[in-house]
Amino acid sequence: MKDLIIIGAGPGGLTAAIYGMRAGLDLLVIEKFSPGGQVVNTYEVENYPGFVDPIPGWELVSSMENQARRLNAEIISADVIAIQKNTADKSFTVSLADGSTHTSKTVIIASGASYRNLNVPGEKEYLGRGVSYCATCDGAFYKDRITAVVGGGDTALEEALFLTRFSKKVYLIHRREQFRGQKILQDRVLQSEKIEPVYNSVITSINGEGGVTSFTAKNVSTEEESTIPVDGVFIFIGFVPNTQFLDPSLLNDRGEILVDMQMATSVPGMYAIGDVRADSKRQIVMACADGATAALNAYEYLQQLSC
Repeated sequence: MKDLIIIGAGPGGLTAAIYGMRAGLDLLVIEKFSPGGQVVNTYEVENYPGFVDPIPGWELVSSMENQARRLNAEIISADVIAIQKNTADKSFTVSLADGSTHTSKTVIIASGASYRNLNVPGEKEYLGRGVSYCATCDGAFYKDRITAVVGGGDTALEEALFLTRFSKKVYLIHRREQFRGQKILQDRVLQSEKIEPVYNSVITSINGEGGVTSFTAKNVSTEEESTIPVDGVFIFIGFVPNTQFLDPSLLNDRGEILVDMQMATSVPGMYAIGDVRADSKRQIVMACADGATAALNAYEYLQQLSC
């Protein structure tokens, strides 16, 4: 039986692993995909302390992973489908999609969140053929072409700016009359000659013939619809917490895990950190802080169990 199982190997999960290993815990990190989380797809990170110049997202989290592995943290690739608390010995059983299980005395959930869908006609049909959720991954395919970005938060603004490196024009569609992202990002977007904001509008369909050829948008104030030719649509309208394997009693109405200031859930020995927890600000440095907090509190909980 492990002292700690960490579900997810993004910045928060990797930080928890680093702190857990330094505390002498026998731990296991379970990651559904590859270590790094969504930060892997971030072109540049310029607000993580300690780096004068922006650093590629993959490089930042690769360093975190290497640091955890240097401390001999065990990281495996698997899909968690359930967690059960065992009342007899107060341990946790973590069930995987392949039928295997792992047990531990504590659990930290760092499973993150997935991109939210628009749920409009054409979105699923043209996924990979003009519809994308990652400009860093697919932006280079749109050199000298016209693209659209949907959203108004930090991610949408960052991805729109990234696309200007390739696209000759980028439409930025937002349902409100003002973007929600950081002012520095708004200033950069509004100063770009390649970006054309489309305010007070929502996309009602993504159109195409084999691939994306246009999108149809409705002005929420006037109800007028217009169709604009584009070669690609990039969607960044928020995230859905990856909590489908958890008991609904642990979640709020948005599917996020409820925790206290110590990252503890209502189940003793279970913690949640990063994008998956309620009231997360979805910042790398905050996920790391969550991870350190949870790991240290898990250590204290284990000390109490042994008394």
